[in-house]
Amino acid sequence: METYIALLRGINVGGNNRLPMKELVLILEGLGAKNVRTYIQSGNAVFQSGSQKSAQLSVQLSAEIYKKFGFEPGVLLLERAEFDRAIAENPFPEALSNPASLHLGFLAARPVNPDLDKLNSIKKPSERFHLAERVFYFHAPDGVGRSKLAAGVEKILGVPMTDRNWKSVCSIGAIANG
Repeated sequence: METYIALLRGINVGGNNRLPMKELVLILEGLGAKNVRTYIQSGNAVFQSGSQKSAQLSVQLSAEIYKKFGFEPGVLLLERAEFDRAIAENPFPEALSNPASLHLGFLAARPVNPDLDKLNSIKKPSERFHLAERVFYFHAPDGVGRSKLAAGVEKILGVPMTDRNWKSVCSIGAIANG
């Protein structure tokens, strides 16, 4: 069985698009997932599955959430090895002293012709980024709340992305690795 990490987009703790993690566990188990564990209330799950078609499983999960809750979140599924590689290849190790300043944007696909000049033109002088195959690393020592780069990166890259801060990424990785 393969270990997968599901990162859901657009899940809120309260208000619209609310999905209790207990319900996410039940939905995943209904799709055949085993050993389902969640991390915080914003749509992070680690589980095992014998399914070799992660894209199909991602679509099924989103559809099941729609059936039960009336909204269809974006679901990005990563194999544990891919997630571990994203952690290991962090290009900003000096940012670890302030883990809230480091974010990883997990991409649904590798961007075709990413406009790096455009990304550079909207970033603050204190911000840094690195685009790997399917991960956008973003170091924002002044925070992401007012960052034009954080707000515009997905549109500029042209592929769906879901972002997690370094602390969350490491916690999810620890769950995945047992």
